[in-house]
Formats: sequence, structure tokens, C-alpha cells
Amino acid sequence: MSKSMTVQELAKRIVNQERTFILDVRNKDEFEKWKIEGKTIEVVNMPYYNLLDSVEPVSDYTDKDREIIVACAKGGSSQMVADLLEDAGFTNVYSLEGGMKAWSEHLEPVKIGDLQDGGTLYQFVRLGKGCLSYFIESNGEAVVVDAARMTGVYEQFAKKLGVKIKYVIDTHLHADHISGGRHLAKQAGAAYYLPPKDATEVTFDFTPVEEGSDITVGDTTVDVQPIYSPGHTIGSTSFIVDETYLLSGDTLFVESIGRPDLAGLAEDWVDDLRETLYHRYRNLSKDLIVLPAHYSFAKEMGDGGKIFARLGALYSENSGLRIGDEKEFRKMVTENLPPQPNEHETIRKTNMGKINPDQEKQKEMEIGPNRCAVAR
Repeated sequence: MSKSMTVQELAKRIVNQERTFILDVRNKDEFEKWKIEGKTIEVVNMPYYNLLDSVEPVSDYTDKDREIIVACAKGGSSQMVADLLEDAGFTNVYSLEGGMKAWSEHLEPVKIGDLQDGGTLYQFVRLGKGCLSYFIESNGEAVVVDAARMTGVYEQFAKKLGVKIKYVIDTHLHADHISGGRHLAKQAGAAYYLPPKDATEVTFDFTPVEEGSDITVGDTTVDVQPIYSPGHTIGSTSFIVDETYLLSGDTLFVESIGRPDLAGLAEDWVDDLRETLYHRYRNLSKDLIVLPAHYSFAKEMGDGGKIFARLGALYSENSGLRIGDEKEFRKMVTENLPPQPNEHETIRKTNMGKINPDQEKQKEMEIGPNRCAVAR
């Protein structure tokens, strides 16, 4: 039987920008919707049923002694194809354990930087989904922002650092993935913060987060300052951390801007989005390091897997911030938008507490790209 590779091992390769060849054996339509990406990743799609009689077509793309990582939906077909490749004389073949389903759930912690008076800010990169969450620790305490559903990762990380998670924050009510915020807060005995304008239909208790209600981590060591930034949702709130970082949620990304239509209110929210991007953010320091809640393109990832940009640079380079005509801006964010995230309405209801799908259903709901961005 051929060897296997874990999603953790593959993630390290992508973060370290190691050259990697992936043979994706899912159906073509599934591959075109969503695949493993990275600056140094070469990926070829060949459905497994086309390889049952002969795997020799793979030789058109790679040498027989080159490392091949075979990926499928859940890990079964990839193991079969990997065995066929080995039987045909390919010498360095791995099957990706758990397939794309496992890939969708992996979180890779990346250190962004040290804070001014002690403490550290970490970015958790969900490579298979394009989601980003944050872990800020100082003086024995921590806050987690935009937690993914896989909350055990943050709990284990806190234990490793010897800190207690004291606060959990969602920048907005998510529509592309299931928030782990409420569950993590309960498990950690932490306060759960949510923008109240996004929480008018939630069925659980939370602590409202609004401008002026600063959060301190580590006995006032690190200041987390809320900035009301509607547009992606009516309650979207960004956070300035340690006067250095801007956690922009789904409002502003490195290569794009947030879409205003996931609650069906694009026409109502487009003016809020423009006001936030073209006025509220413009009044902030251009030296702030923008840390978004998502990324869409492999080129957004920098050295060590970090995804960030200075606010001033984005006003020069991000095309979504350079549209002078308001009508043109409105058209861009309301017309010809990419497909909405899979099951976004069901995900929103789950995040409101209105429904509680079982874990297997939640995994299925999240499979696929995030699709929260608008690119010009």
C-alpha cells in the first residue's frame, strides 16, 4: 500500500512555499469550484475513473520518480489511485489523508508579530477555506477573533502557551462558515462578544461590542478597540489592536473588498460599505497593518504563510479602494457577483442559534471556497 500524507504536513509545505505536485482525482466540476492552492503548488485534475485502466497519462505531467500527492474528496479514491501509480512504477506517491474534507478543516497557526508591551498576535490560516482567525495573548490572557468551528485548536494553543482565553469576538455574523465563537467561549469560560446590529435574531446571550467598549487583554497590556465598519453586514465591526493592527473582518481584504449581498440587502448596504472603505478607514493611520478574516488568492500569502498588508498600501494597490465614481462602485458590488457561499442561509441560521445541525452536516455545509469577496 502507498504512503499517506496528513493535511498538517501538506499545510507546512504550502506555508514554507515548498514546491509540491498534487494530482486531484475528483470530478472536474468539483475541482473547478475548489482546489488546493499555493504559490508553489502545481495541481493537475484527472478524475479517478479515467485512471482505472491505466495511470500512464499521469506521465504527461510528471516524472515517475517525482513526489506525487494524490487528493480526492475523502481519501478513499486517492488511496486507490496512489496504489495504482505505485504498481505502474511511480516511486514516490502519497495519498492525502481525509482528502479535501480534512483539508477544509485544518488551521495553521502563524505568528504575525510581538505586541508593544508584551504579548503576541497569531493568525490562524484555514488553507482549505481561505478563512483567517486571530489569537492575541498577553500576560496570561488571550482573546480569539473570528474563531472557526474547530475550537479545540484554539484551546490546545492556549494550553501550549499557558494562557487563559478570556474573550471571544466575532467581527460580524458569518455567512460562509460556522462560527466557533459561542462554543469556544462556553468551553473556555470566556465572554462572547458580537455586534448587536448583527444579532437582532440570535437566540442566545452575548456581550454587545460597539465603539467605545474597548477590550483589554492581560490587565490593560493590550488594547482591542472596536471600530464600527458596516457594509458587508450592517453590524460589521473592525478592531484596532495595540495601535498597530486593524482586524478588518470581511470588510477589507488584501486583494479585494467585502460583498454586501449575503443577507439579501446589497442595495441597502452598499452605501454603508463605501462609507466604511472610503471614509472611516481613510481616517485611520495608513501605517496600520490590515489583518482580514479571509483571503481568496494564493498570491496574498506572504513569507511564512502570513496574510496582511499596510492600510496605506491598500489604498494604492487594492482596486476596490480606487473607484472614484459612486455609481461604478455600486455596480461593482451589486452586479455580476461571484456565486454565494455554499448553504449561506443555513449557515447564517446556525450562527444565529436558530438551528443546530449535527457535526457531520456542519462539515458538509462548509465545504468549498469562502466567496465573501468582490474583486474589480
